[in-house]
Amino acid sequence: MSTATETWVAVCQVADILPNTGVCALVDGRHVAIFRVGAEAFYAIDNIDPKSGASVLSRGLVGNLGERVVVASPLYKNHFDLKTGECLELPACSVGVHPVKVEGSQVLVSV
Repeated sequence: MSTATETWVAVCQVADILPNTGVCALVDGRHVAIFRVGAEAFYAIDNIDPKSGASVLSRGLVGNLGERVVVASPLYKNHFDLKTGECLELPACSVGVHPVKVEGSQVLVSV
């Protein structure tokens, strides 16, 4: 749900993100990973892997663990829920989530 205080930043075109992959963008000084799941679902989480401090989550493998849509960190293989940011193996290492929307052919994120 949008609020009056949200500032939306265009990060890329829809076509720039292949289905079931992610990209990284710098939004207001923050590293954000934007994922496209299937043809039309988009999610945005912090891109920094909490265990390593590296900006790599956008390079992780997208999939499902049960009902959850997740990305597996390419470094330590921890799974992050794309809806909540929760790290399934180490909840203390969860990441932030950000609103994402599509307007026309543009993907926009708010941090």
